[in-house]
Order: sequence, then structure tokens, then C-alpha cells
Amino acid sequence: MPLADPHPAPASLSIIIPMLNEAAGIQATLTRLQPLRASGVQLLVVDGGSTDASVALAAPLADAVLSSAPGRARQMNLGAQHAHAPALLFLHADTQLPPGEEQRAVVDLQKALAQHAWGRFDIQLAGRSHWLPVVASLMNLRSRISGIATG
Repeated sequence: MPLADPHPAPASLSIIIPMLNEAAGIQATLTRLQPLRASGVQLLVVDGGSTDASVALAAPLADAVLSSAPGRARQMNLGAQHAHAPALLFLHADTQLPPGEEQRAVVDLQKALAQHAWGRFDIQLAGRSHWLPVVASLMNLRSRISGIATG
């Protein structure tokens, strides 16, 4: 059996997930990201003071679970401070990359960052309302025009 490399290559991407009381879904979110983690993507979860089982559920599925004062910006900043990679992907705990296309999303992100300082993905909203695709389209248009990324 080959020995593990004592000097693994540094991660090219760190995914930072701020969370607060996400026990209902954090395992599913992190489980979908395990193939990326296995390929060397660093996975950081930053908890903002959860009072449920979020931290215990996230710990085995992340490279680190950090504790922060509440506030998404504080959590994201703390995650960025602990990231080892030059590229950061901030992902909400209830958000997922396209199922089955996570690796392609990372490749697309790396290609985009070779030409730009930052980027974002278009969003799709899940739910039953027929208005959600309209809302998502307007949010994506606003992001493209203003340069302000939304959740």
C-alpha cells in the first residue's frame, strides 16, 4: 500500500460555508462536496453559534469547523483567514453546486479566475412558486449589471 504524501500539493480552491443552525441540511450539503474534498479542495465550515447539532454533523465532513461570532460577513472573513488556497468559493449552507457537475463548476471557476479577480454563478431558486424562475432571472441580471453577487 503506498504511503500518503507527507507534503501534499496545496489546495487550489477553498470552499467556505458559513452556517447557523443548519442541522437539517448540512450533512447533505457537505456530502455532495466530498468528491471535491477528495480531489484536494479545502472544505471549511464556519459556525456562527449554532444551538443545534450542526457542528457535530459537519465536523467529519469538513477539513475544519471554525467558530465565529454570528454574522455571515464575520464568518466568511474568518473562513478566508484560514483558507489555504488562492481561490475562495463562498457557498451558503443551503446552497449546492449543480448536482453531478461539482467538478465541472470548479474547473469553470478556475478558468474564470484566470481572467478575472472574482466571479459568481447564476442562481436557481427551488420551490413551487411559478415566480421563482422570474425572481432568479432578475437576481442574475442584477448581478451581471451591478457586479454585486447575491447569495
